[in-house]
Amino acid sequence: MKGLCEEPCYVIELLEDGVTIDDVIDGYISEHALVERSAFVVGDLGALMRQHVRWQVLAPNLQPYYPVKCNSSPAIIEVLASLGLGFVCTNKAELSLVLEQGVPPENVILSGVCKQLAHIKYAAKNNVCHLVCDNQAELCKIARAHSNAKLLLQLTTEAHAAETSVAFGCSLKSCRYLLELARELGVDVVGVTFHIPPSCPDLQQAYHHALSDARCVFDMGAELGFSMNILDIGGGITGSDFQLQQVECAVSPLLDAYFPPLSGVQVLAQPGTFYVASVFSLAVNVIGKKVLNQQWGSLAQGELSATDTEFQYYINEGVYGSFRRKLLGNTIPAPSVHKHALCTEELVYPSSLWGPSLDQLDEVVEHCLLPELSLGDWLLFPNMGANGLEELTCLPSEPQMPVYYAIYTADWCGMQEAGVALDGTMKSFSLINHSAVFNPPSKSI
Repeated sequence: MKGLCEEPCYVIELLEDGVTIDDVIDGYISEHALVERSAFVVGDLGALMRQHVRWQVLAPNLQPYYPVKCNSSPAIIEVLASLGLGFVCTNKAELSLVLEQGVPPENVILSGVCKQLAHIKYAAKNNVCHLVCDNQAELCKIARAHSNAKLLLQLTTEAHAAETSVAFGCSLKSCRYLLELARELGVDVVGVTFHIPPSCPDLQQAYHHALSDARCVFDMGAELGFSMNILDIGGGITGSDFQLQQVECAVSPLLDAYFPPLSGVQVLAQPGTFYVASVFSLAVNVIGKKVLNQQWGSLAQGELSATDTEFQYYINEGVYGSFRRKLLGNTIPAPSVHKHALCTEELVYPSSLWGPSLDQLDEVVEHCLLPELSLGDWLLFPNMGANGLEELTCLPSEPQMPVYYAIYTADWCGMQEAGVALDGTMKSFSLINHSAVFNPPSKSI
């Protein structure tokens, strides 16, 4: 949720005695219904702990490095830092955010294949030495600005190249040249990184090609005198346990063959979506409504036909705000209607959801089936933690979107067992019982 302008201290509602995240959402909807009905976000910080436990169970041999660009909310960064994750940053701002949380510089990677010189110098000043590189110009720039740099060469993969029109990464032939140039310039090369997109139809083949190429680069590096010990298999891991298991099943036997434990190679992965997708839920309000394609002459007053009626609903968040990823070609899943249990006999209508700008591009959901809604109804969009609420600008003329955090008692206990403490690793947080938020004690007269 980059740019939501959160306060430096976060109040977290502690959920006890059967209270759920849905109850938290209900409470804030009731509050907002009395005032401006503005959109708001509820964050379940315990989801980070639950996903961390799943990762440790399903992928124990892959060390998680969180890509900050996925969701750079300071609250997210602080929790993940307290759980001991490493971080992958793409610019100076992300580096600063991570380092402010006390993350050791050796657990930070400056990624991006075209980094600004000022960002490289900032990394050097703050002892962030691991940088990604995939071309000659970048290597020369790093050599000039960062004398202690330790490079990870970005390998291209067939799966990644097939998904994007812009080629990232270097071929095996180019790797040989870059290794020779790095030796000539006195720059250390310590590892290899690559990326397999989650849409790849054949993970086994894709990882086989990528890991065999990585092994070749390690061997070339050894020939040239480099001691390489880091392998980053990148992102492409969604929030699904099943998909993570698929990746683990594809990768594990290949790692045993190419990078066995005795090789001393540290294997990293970048599970951004896996960690944060389920953390945030967005609540929006219906502010406008249009009826389309209705055969007015054939219907009695007040009567609607599901076969002839389509609704356009306008909500108070659009593609220029919380749903910005729609402009990048991503699909926004249909929301649920707050406090509405759909009956089997209830009519549903073809519907579309639009943002408040009245711009023709501001279509959030192109087609979904919903019961007839009224102005003031609330819609809930779950799983908005990854790339859904980023880069919102807190303009002085615009009220900032409220963000409310909560955590289940069991999740908080799990964090404490993992060594997380409010007076230590999470100094910016304070806990308050949920009942105290919506039922404050009465004042004595």
